[in-house]
Amino acid sequence: MAHSHGHSHGGHDAEVEVEALPRMVLTVSLVLVAVVTIVGVALWWPDRAAVEKLQGSQEFVADGVVFETAEVTSVAEPCSAEGTPEGCNTAAAKLTSGPDTGTEVAVKVSTPMASSGLEAGDKVELSRTEREGEATYAFFDVKRGPPLLLLVGLFVVCVVAVARLRGLMAVLGLGFAGAVVWLFLLPALLSGEPAAAVALVSSVLILYVVLYTTHGLSVRTSVALGGTLAGVAVTALVGTIAIGGSRLSGLGSESGQTLSSLDGDLDLQSLLVAAVIIAGLGALNDVTITQASAVWELRAVGPSSSRWEVFRGAMRIGRDHVASTIYTIVFAYVGAALTLLLVIQLYDRTFFSLLTTEQMAGEIVATMAAGIGVVLAMPITTIIGALTVPGPAGDPAEMEYDAPRRPMVPSRPQPPGPQPPPGYRPTRVGPREQAGPYPNTPPVRGYPAPGPQGPRPAPRGDHHGRQRPMGQGAWPPPDQGPRRG
Repeated sequence: MAHSHGHSHGGHDAEVEVEALPRMVLTVSLVLVAVVTIVGVALWWPDRAAVEKLQGSQEFVADGVVFETAEVTSVAEPCSAEGTPEGCNTAAAKLTSGPDTGTEVAVKVSTPMASSGLEAGDKVELSRTEREGEATYAFFDVKRGPPLLLLVGLFVVCVVAVARLRGLMAVLGLGFAGAVVWLFLLPALLSGEPAAAVALVSSVLILYVVLYTTHGLSVRTSVALGGTLAGVAVTALVGTIAIGGSRLSGLGSESGQTLSSLDGDLDLQSLLVAAVIIAGLGALNDVTITQASAVWELRAVGPSSSRWEVFRGAMRIGRDHVASTIYTIVFAYVGAALTLLLVIQLYDRTFFSLLTTEQMAGEIVATMAAGIGVVLAMPITTIIGALTVPGPAGDPAEMEYDAPRRPMVPSRPQPPGPQPPPGYRPTRVGPREQAGPYPNTPPVRGYPAPGPQGPRPAPRGDHHGRQRPMGQGAWPPPDQGPRRG
């Protein structure tokens, strides 16, 4: 962040040297935010003893119930709507753990589970209840560890194979984000800390690590980080106002009702704000890093462009990106709430009245708040980037003719270019230089050739057979005109 030659998104930071003042302002601002974040983490770090007590306060199963693993040996046909044939929705499984290892038991399974493709060889989990010395087994769930691990491994391989080192750093950053959520965010929320503030601190902590590890320690990444932080603040503000104004209680979902019954001290309305903040991080990161890269690339390819021209060009790119990102946000929420939409579709109420229910209003508020944060983060990032990159390099018309276009500030010392012969001053030369041969030292572009120029080339003719010396006067001569007939 303190130096502009770090590796960054696109790898061209060396072509745009940022001046000391904007770099210092950006760096100091981000350092202050980082300090506040660290203070927030220390202030709201959950008490592990209290969290463990809370986690153990709710029993998952009744006393005496234990779980054992088993392997399915056969599955009966699922029960149909027309009838319930004998033995439907049952499965036979051989126990692979516990005191009855090797014993085959028959258990009942639900119709959806029987219709989901359960077959012989699948690993399942059975609940074991012992009463008066006799054990009873019931189906609990399928063990999905191996296929999930295979899918995660395939995901990591694809990311690293395509994005290479940057992809590997993105996967590591994703692991760090998961650790922050599991070790800090969730325990802090359970222990009664302010949900919105904890979500903000967690989001900022994740963004600092994820952006710099994935896109490199550079001014360009710092610009993207500044825009992302502004977008997070906008999302939190809009979400807080909208959730409070909509009088959302947080009890619109089944999980909210369950959580309220388990821990009545939780502020479910603040939890909705925290959910909105966390849900918008991915889209914000996507938009801001792209905008920062757009500003940098436009400055690199147009060193004479003004900051206003760079801003306008980056905004044109950002508008297309924002338009597609809005679809991403909306359809992500639609997909997550698809079963809820199906249930609401069955209700005998008007369309508008369904939209204003607790369930649908919560999804709409979350989508709109995250969308507003993403939309406003784009111009904010563009403004920060346009103010950070240097101004125009100068008027190209005032540059020496045919002089090579130099980068804004070379990333390394450049070798000296061609030097004029001794005793000659620079002069402007047209695009067609005088023809040779030169008996002495060859000329340097931009300077007259030393010594005698030698004979001019022989005259050349046109399709009429007339001749004119190359480069002498207008053609055809005024006294001749075109040949007729």
